[in-house]
Amino acid sequence: MKPVAEEKLCKDFADIFDQRGWAPSETAMCWGFECGDGWFDLIYKLCEDITDYLKEHPDVPQVKAVQVKEKWGGLRFYVDGGDSHISELIAKAEDESFNICESCGSKDNVTTGTTRHSGWVRSICKTCLDAENKQ
Repeated sequence: MKPVAEEKLCKDFADIFDQRGWAPSETAMCWGFECGDGWFDLIYKLCEDITDYLKEHPDVPQVKAVQVKEKWGGLRFYVDGGDSHISELIAKAEDESFNICESCGSKDNVTTGTTRHSGWVRSICKTCLDAENKQ
């Protein structure tokens, strides 16, 4: 993910992403968001939903992201804290990621996690795949 997108997420959801500057021995967030810009809106919405829920449920432990990445074509959003409802919000976003192009965010013509490109399984639309194959 581009630095400007990472910065916005970390600024707008500082409580969730406060491990971003920690050492590798403490968290995998030290490597940033290991996914494409196309999932920015999905991650942003997930963080809004988590934040809203935590405001309504102050007894629930604060969610702290320990790793955000792509794996096998889908979003993985690993956290400490939260509860079963937070886990459901995360699972829903992870499921949705298979239908969103990781590169551009399109929901049209997305190959759902089955495209092998440069050794990786990705969720990518035909337009982005064609553009990458031309490079």
